[in-house]
This record gives sequence, structure tokens and C-alpha cells, in this order.
Amino acid sequence: MPTINIQNYLPHREPMLMADAIVEIGREHAVTSFFIKDDNIFVENGLFSEAGMIEHIAQTCSAIIGQDFGEDIRQSDDPGARVIGFITQIKKLTIKHKPAAGTEITSRATLLSQFGEICSIFCETFAGNTLLATAEISLFIKAV
Repeated sequence: MPTINIQNYLPHREPMLMADAIVEIGREHAVTSFFIKDDNIFVENGLFSEAGMIEHIAQTCSAIIGQDFGEDIRQSDDPGARVIGFITQIKKLTIKHKPAAGTEITSRATLLSQFGEICSIFCETFAGNTLLATAEISLFIKAV
């Protein structure tokens, strides 16, 4: 299946990039994939940590809103200088399993609501057919 370079939608770069590609995207949803490498900064004792899972989920969710800022990101030598974003709230979070290094995970995010630069998004993360995590988070994203 063709993928889209997520770096066209997010200002994140290594070592903080926690999504490799966008598998599917629309105005109110995004699906991303991420292969967890052994040397990832969020791998602890061979497992992708809770903090890594949250960052991956947030980046998947940000891809939906990042469509509005893609041109700002692509035109800059320093993508982070053009767009700021952060998690404003984690309303619900359940991490059922931490995936091992060497696992490819997939996340599906759905926009619940948006008011200006603040949005609420629901996300599910899987390894194959195994549900790893669910979250409802709010994000703030703005061009600067």
C-alpha cells in the first residue's frame, strides 16, 4: 500500500519522530505506521515505553491537523520554526500492551471536534490485530 511522508505534515524530526509514514489520511482521520527500532529513545528493556506510545499517538493525531500546515512545514529548512503544537489534555488513555522493539505498529486517529487551533481526537494503536492502546487527547497546533 502506498504511503505518504509524514514529515510533510509534522515538524518532528529524528530522534523525536515516532511515525514513519501516513498510510491513509482525510480531513477527519489519519492512519500511520511506525517500526520500533532497538535504538529508539523510548525503548526501555526491549519494550516501547508508555511515553513513546503517547508520543506516537499524538503524532498520528497531529497528522490530521498538520494537513493545514503542510506547506509551512515543507517550505522551511527548520520545520519546527514554522509550526508549534503540544498536547493540552489526555482525557482518556489505556495502554494494554507495550510492543517490543522490532514491532511495526499502526494507529488510527479520528477527529472528534475542533475549535480554532484546539482539537479533540480519538486514537487506537495496534500491532497486527492486537489492540495496544486507546486514547482521547486534545492538541493545540498553530503556525507561527
